[in-house]
Amino acid sequence: MGFRFNYPAINQRTKSLSVVCSGVYLAARFFCSKWNHNNSLKDKWLARIDRNLIDMFALHERMQLCAKRRSLLVGKSCHGLAVQLGLVADTLTCNILINLYTKCGQNDCARYVFDAMLVRSIVSWNTMIAGYTRSGEDVQALKLFSRMHREGTQLSEFTLSSTICACAAKYAINECRQLHTVVLKLALDSNSFVGTAILDVYAKCNMIKDACWVFEKMPDKTGVTWSSLFAGYVQNGLHEEALCLFRSAQREGVELTEFTLSAVISACASLALKIEGTQLHSVSVKCGFNGNLFVAASFVDLYAKCGQIEKAYAVFSYMEHKNVVIWNAMITGFSRHAHSWEAMILFEKMHQLELFPNEVTYLSVLSVCSHAGLVEEGRHYFNLLMSDQTVEPNVLHYSCMVDVLGRSGKTDEAWELLHKMPFEPTASMWGSLLGSCRNYTNSRLARIAAEQLFQLEPDNGGNHVLLSNVYAASGNWENVAMARKYLKDSGAKKEPGRSWIEAKGKIHIFVVGERKHPGITDIHNKLEEIYDDMRKIACRTKIECDLHDVRDDQKEELLKYHSEKLALAFGLISLPPNIPIIIHKNLRICGDCHSFMKVASHITKRLVIIRDTNRFHHFKNGSCSCGDFW
Repeated sequence: MGFRFNYPAINQRTKSLSVVCSGVYLAARFFCSKWNHNNSLKDKWLARIDRNLIDMFALHERMQLCAKRRSLLVGKSCHGLAVQLGLVADTLTCNILINLYTKCGQNDCARYVFDAMLVRSIVSWNTMIAGYTRSGEDVQALKLFSRMHREGTQLSEFTLSSTICACAAKYAINECRQLHTVVLKLALDSNSFVGTAILDVYAKCNMIKDACWVFEKMPDKTGVTWSSLFAGYVQNGLHEEALCLFRSAQREGVELTEFTLSAVISACASLALKIEGTQLHSVSVKCGFNGNLFVAASFVDLYAKCGQIEKAYAVFSYMEHKNVVIWNAMITGFSRHAHSWEAMILFEKMHQLELFPNEVTYLSVLSVCSHAGLVEEGRHYFNLLMSDQTVEPNVLHYSCMVDVLGRSGKTDEAWELLHKMPFEPTASMWGSLLGSCRNYTNSRLARIAAEQLFQLEPDNGGNHVLLSNVYAASGNWENVAMARKYLKDSGAKKEPGRSWIEAKGKIHIFVVGERKHPGITDIHNKLEEIYDDMRKIACRTKIECDLHDVRDDQKEELLKYHSEKLALAFGLISLPPNIPIIIHKNLRICGDCHSFMKVASHITKRLVIIRDTNRFHHFKNGSCSCGDFW
């Protein structure tokens, strides 16, 4: 005899789950009453039902359907039915129940079923460990694996892959190495699931060479394997290697997935490869991935980092349904391009749509306030974060708030926040405070911040230079000499300033006082033309931006050949007049170059976009998008 389940009741969305549960319950009551009619139940032990009389397959099918559809209420009804029919001692039934509860996010219920089992199969252990890993309970997954290993249960590739994934989430590199040894002993290293899991954990733990070794040794590589290594390269900042790997995958005919595409787009975004990024956009449309939210978010990030904020917003607007990832990408993009009000409007729209912000959203909107000098707005968002029960404030949020206060001249308040916060101050916080002290000539706090930085980053020569600049800005040349002596004695290196520009498919790099470029004579002549036009409208060089103890005319000469100015002159010579001149720089743009670019954009009637370490500056008709606050 079998049960007649009401299948259409679940398939029809118009009917409530309670009706379905009632149907299941009544079916159970009907079966039990009929069975009781034919059997005497004077003794309690007779209450156990012969499994041969029951069609278990229908019940199992129903529970598997509940797991697939995440129908917890119906699943619990099926569990009750299994209990009533005495099936809880059946290993297969319990395995299905564990799968159902873990898929519905009810790991406690799944563990209750697991612990009550008299006999556990390898599937029981695998399903429970995978459930813990999937829900982020990685410690529980590792503990259960240890218990499994102690009890001598045979390990399978699924056991190991799930446990290794838990190691990846916890960055547990020692445990991963031990598991890798177990994998080699069991000769499971050729298994694609296990190999991909090991590759992933090595990549996430910044051991990219080990990840590559595992990749090379794998005989069969799946699309997930390729995607994992792509993501690993990007996470470790090896963007050019990621693109080389992508070309290899294309040559080998590896099927392109949305995960692979998203990782490669991220690599292009980090390198600001506009042409390659545009080509990938065409590929995504051709492959039908343009509607994928994560791919779209990657394109928003790509176009924003390439200085094309209008295209980024076009991709964002095209997406009919948006998740928090793509909202964050757009808010961050607006922040980079100094569109502070647009970013804050998007944040408010998220609230109106009841799409709750996460830690990245708050970080982006605080960064907006930092770079726009919006102190009160920054306080508002920081207080909103503190009162948000769904988001845990981290050290990066406090770092942003320190930056908000410091950039607006409230260095003492920023100093107080450093002492009050529940985290140890990081190097970036002290660096932000030191930079603010340089802008607002607070030598006392600058010295304290610098001492902390010298301890945290002894090899970073930029910190010595920044302290030297604080003294130079206040005319304290004796301390300037002392700071530079310390830099020399410490052996720390300062990263030299560079600017680069793309023209005709080639990247041209310039340093201050560049002499080796083949077109340097024409570049210098073009620069002289701009300076002649500036003198006609009485524009002068901001010599206070040069912090050397030399004569004013020497300062003018030193500032004249800064790398971004040389890149601009080259762009004016090499690029057509109807396209923007986009320049990238590895350091913050100085005040004199900022003023120069504003005037040059007015004289030449060109749109000049400079991406420095902080943000994009759009120079047009004599003004900058940052509002002279950066």
